Amino acid sequence: MSLEDYGWTEFFSKELPAELEAARVVLVHGKSYRLVGRQGEFDASVVGRLKHEATSATELPAIGDWVGFRDNSIEKLLPRRTRLSRKVPGGRTREQIVAANIDTVVIVMGLDGDFSARRLERYLTTVWSSGAVPLVLLNKADVAKSLDSQRAKVDTIAMGATVLVTSCLDGSGVDEVRDRLRPRETAVLVGSSGVGKSTLINRLLDENVQKTREVRASDQRGQHTTTHRELFVLPGGALLIDNPGIRELQLWADEAALEQTFDDITQLSEHCHYGDCAHAEEPGCAVTDAVDAGELSPERLESFRNLRKEVRYLQLRQDDSAQRVQEQKWRAIHREMRKSGKHRRT
Repeated sequence: MSLEDYGWTEFFSKELPAELEAARVVLVHGKSYRLVGRQGEFDASVVGRLKHEATSATELPAIGDWVGFRDNSIEKLLPRRTRLSRKVPGGRTREQIVAANIDTVVIVMGLDGDFSARRLERYLTTVWSSGAVPLVLLNKADVAKSLDSQRAKVDTIAMGATVLVTSCLDGSGVDEVRDRLRPRETAVLVGSSGVGKSTLINRLLDENVQKTREVRASDQRGQHTTTHRELFVLPGGALLIDNPGIRELQLWADEAALEQTFDDITQLSEHCHYGDCAHAEEPGCAVTDAVDAGELSPERLESFRNLRKEVRYLQLRQDDSAQRVQEQKWRAIHREMRKSGKHRRT
């Protein structure tokens, strides 16, 4: 396979220094990397300036990244065309890159105890911030107790996204998924543990390369089977990244992505009396009027309010973090200037 088969384009080639060779990150396990270049797959490590000058994990390679290397050492991280990110779990305001340079994000949700319309809204907001497009995959149709109503609910939420229904266990609907994944384009699977991502990978590859485990009978929650991030080449030439199941998806997004996820509320808000309407108790609010008329569910409006609050709080924390980083840089510069001045005087 050529680099182009792995998604290499002029976007990346114009950023590659002449003295380095290009490769794509196809496996990340802790701090270990596997790359694929013109000579095939090989293991590599981050060295030199890239390693020592990185101020956060986002400045180091992630699955799907293109890098410049020499002698099995990664020396340069090439600019990312797209990136799917989430906030790291806990109280820290830091970004974690789930996958880079992706075209499609396949949101896998089980039609069993995993099904959650509110969680899907959170995933969609994250995807619309990435620069990629979402594909919603409702898996486990074989155990769905109310498939029609679940599908209808998703259709009202996933506006602008393709929605497919599958049963990876018996293979139904998998061909539709395969038809949506195009050669030389990269998709990434996201979803909770136990929703069937590993089973889907095995179906698409026509071989058992990923371990699978049954969900717990007590609560129908999955258990982690995938422990690392890996890029696979499907028989038709599409590229697919598998990820460990996500237990907690904290947003790393902006209000523009939120407006895209809640496009129905965005359109209604254009008819509100006040431009900065909070859609709460203001007079002339077209959004709350739609709830009263039964045209918009109160649960969806409440979800929008909660996610908007979370996004705005994230923005404030990001601004504070950026200011602290800038202050630290200026202090370092001033220290170097003072040292340099003392050296000249002596």
